[in-house]
Amino acid sequence: MAPTVADSGANGIAVFSGGVGDIRSRLVRLIPNHGDDKERTALKLLFEYRLDSDPLKARAEWLDIVESQSLLWGFISSPKRELIRSVLNTVNLEIVKRARPPNVYNFAGASIGNMFLTGARIFSGSYESAIYLLSMICSIPPWVEVLPAINSNFTHHISAGLKDGSTITGQVAISHPSAPTALPDDTEVAPALTAADHDKLEDANLPGSLPALRRPNIAFSKDDEEDLPARIERVWYINPYGHEISPVANPKVVEALGATRTVIYSIGSLYTSIVPSLILRKVGQALGDGSQIRHKILILNSKLDRETGPRTDPMTARDFVAAIARACVESRSPELVGREDILKRYVSHLIYLEGEGTPAVDVQELERLGVKCIKVQGKTVGAGRKAMIRYDEAALGEALEAIMES
Repeated sequence: MAPTVADSGANGIAVFSGGVGDIRSRLVRLIPNHGDDKERTALKLLFEYRLDSDPLKARAEWLDIVESQSLLWGFISSPKRELIRSVLNTVNLEIVKRARPPNVYNFAGASIGNMFLTGARIFSGSYESAIYLLSMICSIPPWVEVLPAINSNFTHHISAGLKDGSTITGQVAISHPSAPTALPDDTEVAPALTAADHDKLEDANLPGSLPALRRPNIAFSKDDEEDLPARIERVWYINPYGHEISPVANPKVVEALGATRTVIYSIGSLYTSIVPSLILRKVGQALGDGSQIRHKILILNSKLDRETGPRTDPMTARDFVAAIARACVESRSPELVGREDILKRYVSHLIYLEGEGTPAVDVQELERLGVKCIKVQGKTVGAGRKAMIRYDEAALGEALEAIMES
């Protein structure tokens, strides 16, 4: 998840994120929790639902949903059901139009919430309108605003540079091991493509765009992660040809940052959720120079993942702080990258857990650099090899309130 802006405007909260999945995740989590409201519970279940991992079963599930045959529609009122279905059928029509057998859309693991946002954007022509529609359907409080970090109807891609000099292209390839489902571009692997082959591969991508960005869908697993060959050092945006670009942040995000007292870098994928929002032009300046911002709080992840490894060289809490500072600095003053005295400009407080698998925290070092560290209570979930420590929600809330009131 990307940063959360608290106390923005009239006691409101603005959350800004980059990818469709991040936006959907924030919106679903913000659905008011009333135990006796069966419709809200059903909406949360629907928008969080992922189709089966088997492509044939997933396609059947998808058809059941768009044809109103799925049990997921239980307890959802008819007006909302038909509105949601019309949006899902919009994206379904686009899928059918773009199908080029045998290279057809793979529904395996697809998120219904992501599909809804995509369909709403296609229908309305506006990403913000799609977010607004989902917010209205889910009865998200009006004082909570979810903003796209980049307000665009076009897909933006990122690349990551590793410490060993190699580059990985695409968000999923960075965060999870993946395999392409499109035909290979390498002529040594595949024979020369005929005109008919090109017609089957034709889609909405620009001619000559990177093969890694032409994949219609990518299968990945969050449970079986391979180490990256080296640490990630830097992330940047690219155009369809692989050239580095510097997009400007959504003006509403910059405005929210300029009016807030507290910014929270929440739990999430460091290099594919948080950093892409920070390297946008004007974000670093708003975070570094905003006279209104008193607290810049990093909630440290409770465990390390593929992005914050490899296991032989795991990132520490200081490395997390440095990565955030570097991203902010790169969006405004690249010559300051690496300077230790800039860390406290972008992170004032660190909230962390202690336990097996959590990132190492050197409290003395961080406080010497101007970052105040607060340890909070955690709870163990799962058992055996899948056991992990997570934040206790009440304890985390109390820690955030104490910081914001200081």
